[in-house]
Amino acid sequence: MSLSLDKAFGVLPSAVLIKARRAELLASNLANADTPDYKSRDFHFTEVLAEVEGMGNRMKLATTRANHLTNEIDKSKALEPDLLYRIPSQPSLDGNTVDPQLERAAFAENTTHYQSTLEFLDRRVAGLRKALRKE
Repeated sequence: MSLSLDKAFGVLPSAVLIKARRAELLASNLANADTPDYKSRDFHFTEVLAEVEGMGNRMKLATTRANHLTNEIDKSKALEPDLLYRIPSQPSLDGNTVDPQLERAAFAENTTHYQSTLEFLDRRVAGLRKALRKE
């Protein structure tokens, strides 16, 4: 019986990549809060995760030779999701759509989810280590 780390870790590695990308995007929004005509951007985490992980449910290719192409999952989609513009709750005179309070709240929430996802991944790795050591 072979050990598949993709199956053992599940969606956690993809979730970590997506949450890290979202943290970068939210930090960029906060950094540009005073930039005229800057448009706040974000994406839907659940949609991006479903799209990245849904790629693995495709039909498997039947290979008859060792040099055939493999059907690998493309995880790079997690790093470049389709970005959406945030609709401002109150328009500003300079055209900037960043709401600093909303961005800070989204950043804090994303950070909490990121840390919990890392904790779940750490526990999964610890469980695999125990299984391999036969403890």
